[in-house]
Amino acid sequence: MNPLNAIVFSLVAVGVLVLVALLGAGVADLQYFFGVVVPYAAAAVFFIGVVYRVVYWARSPVPFRIPTTCGQQKSLPWIKHDALENPVTKGQAVMRMVLEVLLFRSLFRNTRLEFRRGPKIDYASAKWLWLGAIVFHYAFLVVFIRHLRFFTEPIPGFIHLIENVDGFLEVGVPRLFLSGVVLLAALTYLFLRRVTVPQLSYISLPADYFPLFLIFGIGLTGILMRYFIKVDVVAAKELTLGLATFHPTVPEGIGSIFYLHLFLVSVLFAYFPFSKLVHMAGVFLSPTRNLPNNSRIQRHINPWNYPVKVHTYEEYEEEFREKMIEAGLPVEKKE
Repeated sequence: MNPLNAIVFSLVAVGVLVLVALLGAGVADLQYFFGVVVPYAAAAVFFIGVVYRVVYWARSPVPFRIPTTCGQQKSLPWIKHDALENPVTKGQAVMRMVLEVLLFRSLFRNTRLEFRRGPKIDYASAKWLWLGAIVFHYAFLVVFIRHLRFFTEPIPGFIHLIENVDGFLEVGVPRLFLSGVVLLAALTYLFLRRVTVPQLSYISLPADYFPLFLIFGIGLTGILMRYFIKVDVVAAKELTLGLATFHPTVPEGIGSIFYLHLFLVSVLFAYFPFSKLVHMAGVFLSPTRNLPNNSRIQRHINPWNYPVKVHTYEEYEEEFREKMIEAGLPVEKKE
């Protein structure tokens, strides 16, 4: 698909979702549908979809060790072994997974190809993608944890702690949470990178742009509710707490923008198992990451091997010996 068409298609899709929520909750008065039915349906699709994907991946046969490695493998005693780049034990593989999940270590090692001084090709460090990705993921995580206050009563202490750290600047009333601003900034960078790098723009699809626009819409509506378009927070918490305890109620006067925000979040949850976002669960099941590379130490036999009937040379010669002798072919046994 043409890159511009991919952007327009994704933008229109998110715009349609926005119109559906505003018209449904604001004009058609379908607050119960958008406040209860859609969130429960989205949660069901999310959990069933993620479980299905994880079980499907877990059942995929991995008969041999296929980890990606780039460091020195453990071999002779006097050769220095790289434990993280080429783990040989389960503990070393776990350490590599921890660094991968928490710090995006493989993305940190990302390089880009450059042409320098004529036809010479060189590789240069490319840390901006790693920085944008890690800022986006941790900002999203902080925003997610902060929102747990709407689903818990009393509110756990760690949520207050994170809110205090997130709003330490004490700017504005209500105070500014940095995570929301950083999240939108990181999304903007990831979008601009995708449209300004020619090679990346060429291979980008609606599946790459749609989640960016969708999450941007969620963040933007959240910021609008907090700082510009006031909603009844008490009523909103009554609805979300009712959803969490399976005693849903829909109070009056929450405001259409809250239902828009909730609808976009529900769409994200329902879309998650079928999108590239599901890498959040898939990274733990990647055999190129979670396996120790001990092929030189331990012999791995395919557990799915089954007995295969073979025709040995001895059997072949026994069957055709006379004809082979008549044809002048050498045989191992004369009789």
